[in-house]
Amino acid sequence: MQWSVGPDREPDAEAVTYAMECAVCGARSQPRVDAGDGQQWVFAHAGRNPSHHTYREHITRPYRAVMTRTAP
Repeated sequence: MQWSVGPDREPDAEAVTYAMECAVCGARSQPRVDAGDGQQWVFAHAGRNPSHHTYREHITRPYRAVMTRTAP
C-alpha cells in the first residue's frame, strides 16, 4: 500500500475558491467560488488606489490523500 494525493473530487469536497491580493498594500478580496468576483474587486480597488497596479491571485484547491494498492 502507498499514499496518493490529488484534488478532492468527492461530492462533499470543499469548493475551490479564488481571492485577489494587492501586491502594493496587501489588501485582499474575500475568497469566492467565482474567479470573476476577484477581477471585480481588482477594478474597484484600483479605482480607489490609482497607483496600485500589481495583484496576486490566491487559489485554494482542496486535496485528498488516499491509500492505493500497489500491483503484486
